[in-house]
Amino acid sequence: MAEHVLRAGRLHSGQPTGEFALPGGGDPLVDTVATTPEHALELLAGVEKIAEIGIWGIDLQAGTAYFSEGMRTMCDIPPKCTVSEAMELVFADDEAVLGAFRARLVAGHDPRPAEVEVRDPSGHRIYQVRARPEFDDTGNIVRATGTVQDVTRHRAAEQRAIQDRRLFGDAQRVARMGTWEWNTVTGECIWSSMLYELFGVESSTPITYMDYLGLVHPDDRAWVDQRWQDLAQTGRPVECEHRAVLPDGSRKVFRCRGDALDTSGGGPVMIGTAQDVTEQRSTETRMMRSSQRFSDLVAIAPVGIGLFDESARLVEANEALCKLLQMDIERLRGMAAVDLTHPTDRGESLLAGASRRNGDTRAGQRVLLTASGKAVYCELNVTVSVADDGQRFRLVVFSDVTERRRAAERLRYQATHDELTGLPGRSAVNELLNQLLGGPDADRVALLFCDVDNFKRVNDSLGHDVGDELIIALARRLERGLPPSCTAGRMSGDEYVVICSDYSEVGGVEALANRVAGLLRAVVPVRGQLLRVSATIGAATPTSQETSGADLLRFADAAMFNAKRQGTGRVSLASEALIASANSQMMLEGQLRDAINNDGLVLHYQPVVGPDGTVLSAEALVRWPHPERGMLPPGEFLPVAEQGDLLRDLDLWVLKTALREAAKWPMMAGGVLGGGVGVAVNLAGLVPGDPEFTDIVYAAVNEMGIDWDRVVLELVETSFIDLPSRTRKAMESLTERGIRFAVDDFGTGYSSLARLKELPAQIIKIDRAFVSGVASEASDYAVVRALVDMARAMGRTCVAEGVETESQFHVLRSFGVEAYQGWLLSKPLPAKEFRELLRLGPVHVPRGSA
Repeated sequence: MAEHVLRAGRLHSGQPTGEFALPGGGDPLVDTVATTPEHALELLAGVEKIAEIGIWGIDLQAGTAYFSEGMRTMCDIPPKCTVSEAMELVFADDEAVLGAFRARLVAGHDPRPAEVEVRDPSGHRIYQVRARPEFDDTGNIVRATGTVQDVTRHRAAEQRAIQDRRLFGDAQRVARMGTWEWNTVTGECIWSSMLYELFGVESSTPITYMDYLGLVHPDDRAWVDQRWQDLAQTGRPVECEHRAVLPDGSRKVFRCRGDALDTSGGGPVMIGTAQDVTEQRSTETRMMRSSQRFSDLVAIAPVGIGLFDESARLVEANEALCKLLQMDIERLRGMAAVDLTHPTDRGESLLAGASRRNGDTRAGQRVLLTASGKAVYCELNVTVSVADDGQRFRLVVFSDVTERRRAAERLRYQATHDELTGLPGRSAVNELLNQLLGGPDADRVALLFCDVDNFKRVNDSLGHDVGDELIIALARRLERGLPPSCTAGRMSGDEYVVICSDYSEVGGVEALANRVAGLLRAVVPVRGQLLRVSATIGAATPTSQETSGADLLRFADAAMFNAKRQGTGRVSLASEALIASANSQMMLEGQLRDAINNDGLVLHYQPVVGPDGTVLSAEALVRWPHPERGMLPPGEFLPVAEQGDLLRDLDLWVLKTALREAAKWPMMAGGVLGGGVGVAVNLAGLVPGDPEFTDIVYAAVNEMGIDWDRVVLELVETSFIDLPSRTRKAMESLTERGIRFAVDDFGTGYSSLARLKELPAQIIKIDRAFVSGVASEASDYAVVRALVDMARAMGRTCVAEGVETESQFHVLRSFGVEAYQGWLLSKPLPAKEFRELLRLGPVHVPRGSA
């Protein structure tokens, strides 16, 4: 038959198909030979149509191939298609499978049919290819015949069945539900695999009805059995929920449903489901307990809780709310929200903004009214709740913030008022000034800026406690002596201000200034001592409608400084020239701020040398190359920095710049500790009392990469007085790393030599006021010599400042002074020139003796 089919194929195709390829194979469908080729083709077409298959054959010896008409139609094979082209009519991912199928036919010696499934180029149709090879006597394949069948629908049906089974299994697993079948005649049961898993029974174990009853909780067993027996007798659906004890001893709750299914083969069969509802019932129990606990918590909660209906009337309240409002629950029930609100706070409903259906609402702070008429400040939180019958309620939590509000008011008072005197502080002064200057009588406002004379001397000589008592006493004198239109305030330290809302009521600005000067010029008894004090006063009034509070403070401050130049206890009024100068000062202050922020300053360095001329260190001295006024020395812009509160920023710039430049200086013998040359930075705004002082110094040294033992920090004597223990410990942590502190201008801080022992400093810089007369004045000679001897005995190093003559140098060297600084040795040098000085070696010092 196969041979005849191949011959028929040649007749049909008219030409050989080309190269050999095996797309499939199979058994011949008929084993009788047709009488004619036409009859054979007709017979094949009928068979293909009935079996929905296509037939093919390949003769290797003849080099021909046959594709039946049914196969061409089914596989969409074009006319005159070669075997190679037919091979390409397969889905790309299946080419490897088809190649393996072909290799098996060619290389194998197995006469049994081979089988493979491939897809069409689109991947949508699936074909089953079957083939059987024929071999010659030497074992070589000579031909192959086969069939191709479209199995797309079969595979889809199989896939749907598999998917349905999987979805059914997944659904059971998600719902934690199993299915069962019970033959009431035999007692045999069939359980799904999920039901086995839920009951904790091995799936290979046969199950009977009695086995199931054995798993039911003993207390539930009797009534459960009765339910299922009723089902077996009546066939009516049954639903029940019972407990079960699993083989491992654990307990579960199952919700079971059953129905009757009559079968023709025997007695009735019952079918049903069993669902594990253990977690659900446990959750419900927890919710019930939680609900009870919530009710208990509401009852004992320390905050007031009230339930209001849609008409804003109180339905229920806890004990805390009753106590807060000083009313029992019977009195509170039915009260409208507005009746609970204090009359001063009835502008809007108590529950305003709480009508949203979802989410909580903070109704803000409201004032409630107690039964005794007392105002209570409460923070309200409102949530909308819906009852089972659909009725909406508002649950309101009342948090009593009365004490917190009072504490906030106290904090606000403390923030705006001076802690020591109770007078309005800087922020309150600014607020009052701006308020008055924005009013209709702004042109009659006056401001006096008062600075207590020589207050620093009181602090340094008698202590800060005495100074504080003096400040308080003067504040009380101002409060008692000022007219009603005036308000006294304290800006800082020994500075007071007096704000007058209408100076015409007190006889004019000058009269007011003299009156205040009289109040601050007095003999004040403090701790059994009589302190004679006075104050310098500057006064200012608005110059235009645009004058702000800050402007007025600036003008009065400038007038006060002008008065100080004339002496203590003076009064000065801000003139147009003075105001112009103050404006210029403000402009200079802005330029200085820009110079600090943009590296517009430079440093010069003055060497500190040993007796032999070795450069030990250098003091960094700031200069300002002003774009219009040229190089400005510190004396011209340090007062600007002080008045503009820029000293700290200026110190920080000098510190970082000096450390960065010093880190690049050449090393030379004789420097600090025999290493590199040290750098000394004088600090005025950044002092140990600053809480960030230690952190700033640490960060600067680490950032600039300079050795710790090359850094000297110079501070005036008063910066070391009465330091808290915490600050001293912070300074000690720096000295332990190698940093040294120097007392600058020692002897000018109104202190005694006995205080030298208490100063946490390693270097004492003798002020130039003593050095200038050391070779000509006996008193200076004695003071400096005593100071040097005491410093040496206490392990301190002495540096003489302002050495300008050879005689001064010789006398100081005879005392044993370790270091010298002054124009005799070198003037302050720009950074580049100072590096050149270091490169050239020791500085020239005078030889011989005094």
